[in-house]
Amino acid sequence: MDGPLILVAEDERDIRDLIVITLELDGFNVVPVTNGQEAVTKAKEINPDLILMDVRMPKMSGYEACKQLKADEDTQRIPVVFLSAKGQEAEVNTGLEVGAAEYLLKPFAPDELARRVNQILVKHGRL
Repeated sequence: MDGPLILVAEDERDIRDLIVITLELDGFNVVPVTNGQEAVTKAKEINPDLILMDVRMPKMSGYEACKQLKADEDTQRIPVVFLSAKGQEAEVNTGLEVGAAEYLLKPFAPDELARRVNQILVKHGRL
């Protein structure tokens, strides 16, 4: 498949599987990882068009991973979109402060996820 490459970092398997299936059905190539540390390593390896990242993960939080990605010349231009069940202002602001492009709240409708991912890719010149 030739679609955009999306890296998904989510520690909860059910949610990760739902995201992968949803995006693959929409024509994306998806690479799933289970924590922030893997996200940083994998992003350097595959240079995805977009990273969807959970905030709360083992080994390294989404915030920490995003900070590292934004500090690295090779990965700093990749848009990072946080997924979080916590919609508090403070958490959203922290995500945006560390360099996230957007913030999506869980739970989300699958078609809404695919639509937003498309919009973000277009906005960042990745589609």
